[in-house]
Amino acid sequence: MKMGRRFGTSKALARSQKGITLVVGMIMLVLVTIIVVSAFMRSLGNLQTVGNMQARQEAIAAGDSAIEQVVSTIANFKLAPGTPLSTYTVDMNNDGVADFSITPTRTCIRAIQASAASASDVELGSSMSSSALWNTEWDISANVVDLSAGSGVAVIIHQGVKVQLSQADKDVACP
Repeated sequence: MKMGRRFGTSKALARSQKGITLVVGMIMLVLVTIIVVSAFMRSLGNLQTVGNMQARQEAIAAGDSAIEQVVSTIANFKLAPGTPLSTYTVDMNNDGVADFSITPTRTCIRAIQASAASASDVELGSSMSSSALWNTEWDISANVVDLSAGSGVAVIIHQGVKVQLSQADKDVACP
């Protein structure tokens, strides 16, 4: 009889341990699920950060491109203050759709009459006289706006430039 009791007690103990194993297994499953979801959310946040940085860098590159176009045309510095410059659009991914709109502006900071020494190291056109040249300093800014529905990036870029103008052009553009 003693053997039967041992066998019966052992059977009951085995049944109770099977229930505990299920509970421990469920707890472990919940913990692993929490860890996986946490890692996923963290990587998703990093992906969004990298995407925002890329969109910002593309906007800066588009703004630099527009500023270079403004600076490369001397006629932009002979306009009266407040005269709007051309608005530029840039297609960064070459899909035929403009990604950024850039509105450049220029502001004359100051004008200093050029000395004969500073005028002699610049090639002058026949219409300019070295006696009436002005070194003008300008702030060129580019307001860049993302046209796509994606990031909504907006950046303002500034660049300084020095332009030599004749007395007449200086009087119009940089009074």
